[in-house]
Amino acid sequence: MSRLGPAPTKRKKLRAPSAIVRAFWERMEARDWEGARLLLADDLVVIWPATAEKFDGADTFIAMNQAYPGDWHVEVQRVNADGRHVLAWIEVHVGDERAFCAQQVVVTDKKIRSSIDLWVDEGESEPPAWRVDLMSRIATKTTSPAPSLHEEAS
Repeated sequence: MSRLGPAPTKRKKLRAPSAIVRAFWERMEARDWEGARLLLADDLVVIWPATAEKFDGADTFIAMNQAYPGDWHVEVQRVNADGRHVLAWIEVHVGDERAFCAQQVVVTDKKIRSSIDLWVDEGESEPPAWRVDLMSRIATKTTSPAPSLHEEAS
């Protein structure tokens, strides 16, 4: 540390909306709150339909994430963009539990402007009775790979 304080954090310049969303989640995993905040528009709006929650403003959203309990860990599984519209698939581990987030983001002026996040805790819901005879169960342990669809060979 110099007499001027700690060295500034070096961050890569991000331009592509998909890179901005991926970097946001990576900074969340690193608990780089300042760095994550830099990727959010001041007037950010985040909606969580499953719990009917809305977060207004980047500072509020960062504060909520800082307050989230437990030792959680983020894994970015996939990020795809079509212009400024970005879809992300995120896996979060808290101890032995796993949650998934399907996220739809709008990026403008190199900032995340809005997001709709569909969160689900793995194995939390039971299938409806009418579907039981038509389905099978998947592995739901954090040691098992996350469910995935068949992908075409590249």
